[in-house]
Amino acid sequence: MGYDARARAAAVKDDPAAAAVIERYAPGVLDSPVLSSLTTIRLGALVGGGLFVGEKPRGLDQMWAELADLDGSDPEPEPQPAPGPPADGYEGEEVPRASARIETPQEARVHERVELVLHGPDHGNPFIDVELTAHLTLGDRQVRVGGFYDGGGIYRLRWLPDLEGQWHLRTSSNARSLDGVELDLEVVAAPVGIRGPVRVADDFHFAHADGTRFHPFGTTLYAWWHQPEDVRRRTLASLARTSFTKARVCVFPKSFLFNREEPEVMPYVRSEDGTWDLATFDPEFFRRLERGVEQLAAVGVQTDLILFHAYDRWGFSEMPAWADEHYVRYVVRRLAAHESVWWSLANEYDLVRAKTTEDWERIAQVIGEEDHADHLTSIHNCYEHYDHTRPWITHASVQRVDAYRTAEDTDDMRERWGKPVVFDECGYEGDLEHGWGNITGQELVRRAWEGALRGGYVNHGETYLNETEELWWSKGGELVGSSPERFAFLRSVIAELPGGRLDPVTSNWDAPWAAAGDVLVTYLGFAQPRYRTIIRPPGTRYTVDIIDTWAMTVERLPREFEGAFRVELPGRQWMALRLTPIP
Repeated sequence: MGYDARARAAAVKDDPAAAAVIERYAPGVLDSPVLSSLTTIRLGALVGGGLFVGEKPRGLDQMWAELADLDGSDPEPEPQPAPGPPADGYEGEEVPRASARIETPQEARVHERVELVLHGPDHGNPFIDVELTAHLTLGDRQVRVGGFYDGGGIYRLRWLPDLEGQWHLRTSSNARSLDGVELDLEVVAAPVGIRGPVRVADDFHFAHADGTRFHPFGTTLYAWWHQPEDVRRRTLASLARTSFTKARVCVFPKSFLFNREEPEVMPYVRSEDGTWDLATFDPEFFRRLERGVEQLAAVGVQTDLILFHAYDRWGFSEMPAWADEHYVRYVVRRLAAHESVWWSLANEYDLVRAKTTEDWERIAQVIGEEDHADHLTSIHNCYEHYDHTRPWITHASVQRVDAYRTAEDTDDMRERWGKPVVFDECGYEGDLEHGWGNITGQELVRRAWEGALRGGYVNHGETYLNETEELWWSKGGELVGSSPERFAFLRSVIAELPGGRLDPVTSNWDAPWAAAGDVLVTYLGFAQPRYRTIIRPPGTRYTVDIIDTWAMTVERLPREFEGAFRVELPGRQWMALRLTPIP
């Protein structure tokens, strides 16, 4: 049996006959340096997707026919059988029901994590053998919280309460000692400054559970928490000096350009034959992840947690379905009680070729079952946008799919999907050879303002090359670009508007307009006019502010304006105008 589009490109490269066929029809495509780390990418994605080749290969039908006739093949690994709890129960009749010792918190408060610790059995493999849930009731309100095993005979139940009152808790488990534990928990009001999880608000925007407006001006730190302690510390210090409110972070380690180091800890333990035991987690890996979430929250940053990605040399992107569900269930149970977490099913889902739409829908269902706090949930694209009308998707997390038309599509996406639009990848400020990582700070800020005026949110990323290959977009470290402070300025401008949000209104052909209540804003972008004529219905007088989005200045013009009027401008790029009606 020969090769087809599902074959791993790395396996094809290792076969001289297959590599020769590829070289005839798609010369140079197997020479990409990313193949040394992105070992799971499929040949169809590499050749047909245009990832690493400048022009579309010719004669693809003939190439596939010749590859299919070869003697070699890239066999799929034998799947591990799906394990499960023992059919005859986990503990014998001699174990008293509800006998596990339990530790409870001294107090419980709304929107703060409540953790209950049960000291239970540790024989066999509790990660897969033991099922533990808690059922909480307050009057007619019922909440189900899944428990998890944290090693050493420790089981944890984490809950994020959203209502005050005396809740009753009762556990259910196939382990007799953990089953039927009951207690009452008094939940009091949230302390000052605790706002609760972020939700969708006003259809296209965001707010905390207490109604406080949230502006998702985020950055990208894919593999930050996998780095050594010094890098993590410097990253947090850099974030504390910015106004970023969100960071995209991967659970699994990342293998890609400028990121090839082996992590200190991994999510699974190894079997005797050296393969990953997908039924047995390493709790220390997830404890470090939790510390990362808490450290980001301490500097005001929400964690947009990416559950899967294709940049993988360890096989985590190609696990069997039972292992995917086992992993997602474990992560959600551990982290759903953190108020600052968002779920992203995948970074560039369409590059994770081992998974189908049905797989993503099944994974989303697992999240819905296990996330008692209903955190924001999304899925991110490379080439093809997912169907963001799906009910489990709270907001569109998108990558621009055109090199030139980027944030200009934001308002169309809002209308198409009826949900908030967050450009989590609109290009990175940097100097790499790749088009996704070499735009100027001015261009990234332009895209951010363009997206904002069209009613969405464009996020930041930085990819400046340095001698240590410590690029912010993946590892963190220090920010050196010119855009972060301009993102902070944009955020401050929006926060000061009525309602703290912008929504698109009828625009000029060459400049978008947006409204915040009765306040109007337009953005002139890369144009550099010496004046602009504004036409408004008569009867309303306005003050006019000239906003230099690059110099970060606001100039209030000395007179009032009404009807059709001319605004004198400095003849520079990156200008915006704000019209505020006078009562």
